[in-house]
Amino acid sequence: MTEHTPDVEKKTMQPEELRKEILRLKKEKNALIMAHYYQRDEIQEIADFIGDSLALAQYAAKTDADIIVMCGVHFMGETAKILCPDKKVLVPDTAAGCSLADSCDPAEFSKFVADHPGYTVISYVNTSAAVKAVTDIVVTSGNARRIVESLPEDEKIIFGPDKNLGGYINSVANRNMLLWDGACHVHDRFSIDKIMQMKKDHPGAKILVHPECRKPLQLIADKVGSTAALLDFAQNDEAEEYIVVTESGILFEMRRKCPSKRFLPAPAEDAECQCNECDYMKLNTLEKVYKALRDEQPEITVDPDIARKALKPIEKMLDLS
Repeated sequence: MTEHTPDVEKKTMQPEELRKEILRLKKEKNALIMAHYYQRDEIQEIADFIGDSLALAQYAAKTDADIIVMCGVHFMGETAKILCPDKKVLVPDTAAGCSLADSCDPAEFSKFVADHPGYTVISYVNTSAAVKAVTDIVVTSGNARRIVESLPEDEKIIFGPDKNLGGYINSVANRNMLLWDGACHVHDRFSIDKIMQMKKDHPGAKILVHPECRKPLQLIADKVGSTAALLDFAQNDEAEEYIVVTESGILFEMRRKCPSKRFLPAPAEDAECQCNECDYMKLNTLEKVYKALRDEQPEITVDPDIARKALKPIEKMLDLS
């Protein structure tokens, strides 16, 4: 720790001071700050790399940093640690979990797999390392269709844990995968009635929908895709206005990449405001990023046996991507 750090902490640090200290510590410790698209704006601003789950995994696998600060949720930190066992992986707030991952208990999923012998097990990346350890191939929303379609048409497949994403892949790939009954609490609560009213108020707006959303929302979409796919669509499409039906953190990057376009966040059914945010993603703050770098804590660890088993399906995903 440098001599001037205690002086900085004699008073509450302001955002600009936090940014300065984060940049200093990052350089001093050869650290890499990675952020998911759903993170707070101020965290995306200081990140070295911003992406969806697939891009974060791909980037983590090839970095030469000594420390990875994963500004996302817990399973993202686990994935980075599995891919980079010799690196120190930090998550600013270990309470940043995932409702979708929580909907798939490892013991229950293992029993489900055991009860269906002969099935290829495909698990969404939004799962714990223990679930990945009983999986054949890991997928993300960005590559799930391509990976499923790479398998024989008569392949018996278990897909978990997101029933909405799995149902979407079944419909577009003409499959009949056996789906685990899980869902993301953010994507599962968007209001189709409120979104249809938005469409009436903004008739020229195109509707962008994440495949974790329920089927009725997928059916009214101009584009269904991962966060990265929705961002790419907005950059290359001719429309000037979009209704964005995914976690509202993506709007920061959409507005940065497309400053002349207008992006409208879609509301949840029970929302009092025009938004739908993941409380877990928003747990990470600039102050927590600073403290994580300063103290090199909280550090993500994964049981070596689970990590060894989980690495195979993750690497298979990266190979197929």
